[in-house]
Amino acid sequence: MASEQEILSGLAEIINEETGLPTDSVELDKSFTEDLDIDSLSMMTIVVNAEEKFSVRIPDEDVKNLKTVGDAVSYIAQAQG
Repeated sequence: MASEQEILSGLAEIINEETGLPTDSVELDKSFTEDLDIDSLSMMTIVVNAEEKFSVRIPDEDVKNLKTVGDAVSYIAQAQG
């Protein structure tokens, strides 16, 4: 099972591949839309890649509740259990 720090760095790599944002700009308190400027299409790609990387399922109805990087990290950490 990945730790929250491992999830954060894994997510940062996925976001970097999808958007070109530097991995060190992906922090727990950053909003996907406001701070990182990630649109819904990119978000869906990020979610699919995160599901594969961490072997979790993130249903569409839950994705809309993931406002910040920290929300996603917490969700993935719980979903692994």
